[in-house]
Amino acid sequence: MRTGQNPAAGTTVFPVLKHRRQFIAAEDDLLLWQLADSAFPAGGFAHSGGLEAAWQHGQVRNASELAGLLEASLRQLGHASLPFVSAAHDDPAQLAALDQWCDAFITNHVANRASRLQGRAFLSSTEKIFPGRPMNRPSCGHFAPAFGAVARSLGLARSCAGRMFFFQHLRGLIAAAIRLGIVGPMEGQALQHRLSPAAHEILAQCDALPVAEAAQTAPLLEIWQGMQDRLYSRLFQS
Repeated sequence: MRTGQNPAAGTTVFPVLKHRRQFIAAEDDLLLWQLADSAFPAGGFAHSGGLEAAWQHGQVRNASELAGLLEASLRQLGHASLPFVSAAHDDPAQLAALDQWCDAFITNHVANRASRLQGRAFLSSTEKIFPGRPMNRPSCGHFAPAFGAVARSLGLARSCAGRMFFFQHLRGLIAAAIRLGIVGPMEGQALQHRLSPAAHEILAQCDALPVAEAAQTAPLLEIWQGMQDRLYSRLFQS
């Protein structure tokens, strides 16, 4: 690169810097895509979030009723789980305390068990896939605080972690609906696209909620998920 008064020198430098910024962004995108990939072994596809029990009891019979349940589930995710994700991301050192608080908060035994299984699977997978980031294992291993702490350790911004948390939840429920035969793959993808604005809106509304204001907003979902163990036959654990 040349120096001096020739202005052409500047045109040599800035494309290089611009390319470097794009390369860093591309690396970040690859990490996001890997975490969001359905092949990432996070354990979420073993659970339906109460959808299977609602379907077997005739409460979800078509795509319209499914959309209503999914939006209610997203709203509950924002009020009940996102505060734990955000708090753990803000202060990973509080993961153990947040894990205990989350355990006391999730009183539904099926939902509590599902949260523990998903959280432990997620922690185990990230430890093996992304070595060199030691993290003290919380006693219960609930998914929401574990997700927030891991996202922070991987260098993901809190806003990005929240969007991914919502995306994975919605994607998992859509996948469960397809496996149950409530909708087909194309209809499921169209429904996920249609509900994405609602997910963004709920995320924005709940982004600043502290853990002390966490609340259950969908009691019927809690009832249906609690009935999962009583189903005669089932595909999912919750």
